[in-house]
Amino acid sequence: MEKKLALKDYAFVGSLLFGLFFGAGNLIFPLNLGQNAGSQVWWANLGFLITGIGLPFLGILAISVSGQKGILEVSQRVSVKYGLFFTTILYLVIGPFFALPRLASTSFEIALKPFLPSAMTSTALLFFSLIFFLVAALLAVRPAKILDYVGKFLNPIFLILLFSLILIAFLRPLGDFSAAPIPPYTSNALITGLKEGYNTLDALASLAFGIIIVTSLQQMGVKKTSSLTKATIKSGLVALVVMGIIYTCLSLMGTMSLGQFAPSENGGIALTQIADYYFGSFGKIILALLVILACFKTAIGLLTAFSETFSEMYPKISFKKWLVVVTILPAIFANVGLTQIINAAVPVLQFVYPLAITLILLVLTSQLFHHAKIVYQLTTIATFLAAIFEGLNALPPAAKNFQPVRFLLAFAQHLPLFSLGLSWLPVALLGFFIALFLRRYYPEKITL
Repeated sequence: MEKKLALKDYAFVGSLLFGLFFGAGNLIFPLNLGQNAGSQVWWANLGFLITGIGLPFLGILAISVSGQKGILEVSQRVSVKYGLFFTTILYLVIGPFFALPRLASTSFEIALKPFLPSAMTSTALLFFSLIFFLVAALLAVRPAKILDYVGKFLNPIFLILLFSLILIAFLRPLGDFSAAPIPPYTSNALITGLKEGYNTLDALASLAFGIIIVTSLQQMGVKKTSSLTKATIKSGLVALVVMGIIYTCLSLMGTMSLGQFAPSENGGIALTQIADYYFGSFGKIILALLVILACFKTAIGLLTAFSETFSEMYPKISFKKWLVVVTILPAIFANVGLTQIINAAVPVLQFVYPLAITLILLVLTSQLFHHAKIVYQLTTIATFLAAIFEGLNALPPAAKNFQPVRFLLAFAQHLPLFSLGLSWLPVALLGFFIALFLRRYYPEKITL
């Protein structure tokens, strides 16, 4: 018999979901957005909320609705080879190459670097990264306990510390919301906020964490797909509301901080400045605990998700061996530095995000076209081609001067919405409607 969950059960799973999502970027990117957007912070924050919490919620929902075990099976609706390719790329982005190293480097830069002499920072970062991921891996080795670790213990402590900082910032504001915005927020605040939401990596992570949420609900007694979907929506709304409030508060804090500080290189620096202003040396200790908790709980979830999925895709290597790999690699990459990791991720995200978004939307609307493979395939092919242009356009100036890149970008300039970084959207829609047309009028001829 299926168990009916109580309100506290939804709160616990919602807390788990929030804890898994809310890591390094979720603290620093809204602050940076607020500083750069200035008086346009409301529009910029709206865009950030759409991609920062709206898309992750849809991603979790898509995994639940699909009735499948995870993103590998879901992406194989396009093809088996594409499923392997997309899942591998996605997990490398949210795993050892970008998200995981960023967790350690953010923790170090905000929590420990202010206490250390500059001559020691490189060595200290290396040792901190190794210890950070070793401890996270020891907890991740028992995936069944993740609800207890994150939802019941780490997350409440984190929220108490964070809301203490937010409360004092609004009781004693550093400034108002009248500062002049920095381009491109001057004319495209909403669209810029949308793209800034990509940097949290949460829409990508939702495709990885979705199975953790579904598994947690199943362990609590929810079995039917329809019941899982309803429970996912209720639990997701808990996390959605809390994340929306925090993102908005952090964005406004960033804008208000311009009354005292100049715009910083990244949100980590801004967070350190704000905490130091209000709490002094004690504030640095509070901030250290806040950031390490935020990053640590997300690291546990990412290590678990990566190791479970890669042991499924490449079964010759066991879960524990993949866990060792995904523990060592980010410990090395974290030493590149926070700003460098953020900059390196941008072109990759501009390529991967359109593929993730279209897959999420296809899964959620799949019943409308009777799960037809041709719709998945043509929409994905069209999106893939446009996403290549978006990724190339986000490369550093030196790389964009490479002749083949210049040639491709010259062509891409003619695509609608390319100047806004959204050319994949009309191209994906074109592929989608062509697929619907072929399925309707030439069903016997459509094989890919």
